[in-house]
Amino acid sequence: MFCIPGGAGVNALLTDGETLDFIRTRGGSTRYLTSVCTGALLLGVAGLLKGRRATTHWAAHDLLAAFGAIPTIGRVVRDGPVFTGGGVTSGIDLALSVVAEIAGREAA
Repeated sequence: MFCIPGGAGVNALLTDGETLDFIRTRGGSTRYLTSVCTGALLLGVAGLLKGRRATTHWAAHDLLAAFGAIPTIGRVVRDGPVFTGGGVTSGIDLALSVVAEIAGREAA
């Protein structure tokens, strides 16, 4: 699993080639690709959300379409191996969703 967090530091990374290359490489080869809050923007800039449903923090939600994602309202949105969480506290829901996928709903 590879998780990209969001928050205040994300904006500076949106143009950081080394970081984006790392995300592309790791994100393209992981079983579960996840992001919380505005971490989804990094996935988008890295090209990992093209054609996928995704969510992010409400204040950045409209930006997802610019990266080829399909903006979808929800605390957790899953599209194949990609799980995106809406805001910071939805990270808990996202983690439980991944645990349910791996170990079953009862374990989650």
